[in-house]
Amino acid sequence: MFKKILYPTDFSDVAAKALDYIEQLKEAGAQEVVILHVINQRIIDGLRRHAILDKDILQWKKKAQEIAEESLAEMSKALENIGFTVKPIIRTGFPWREILEVEEQENPSLIVIGSHGRSNLSDMFLGAVSDRVIRKSKGPVMVIKRDTED
Repeated sequence: MFKKILYPTDFSDVAAKALDYIEQLKEAGAQEVVILHVINQRIIDGLRRHAILDKDILQWKKKAQEIAEESLAEMSKALENIGFTVKPIIRTGFPWREILEVEEQENPSLIVIGSHGRSNLSDMFLGAVSDRVIRKSKGPVMVIKRDTED
């Protein structure tokens, strides 16, 4: 049913929880996972607004890229060990736009995304990225809810 999965991650705890669900989808016939991490353009724009030098922004972006590559390599290895074919992708841009663009290019059967990313505002029902992906995606989206403390 869901042969190819698009898994956008910001490496947050809810994104890790979403990865657990992907592992369970292997038993349901999933074969391939496209792991996407987006270096957020809003952060870069914010650094520029605070008069951070371009060379410092480039250093930050390079470090963010290195961390993402290491994390995606670990995730890829874990998924490959359970039998998935894995395609890691790193992009820079606005996360929801990049997710939808990769959806268009990769044509996944399912997008598995966390309900909130790194910024978890308790008064928000759904994260801005996941909300936009749900509204604009052409295919099904599985949203994984953050664990709540009782």
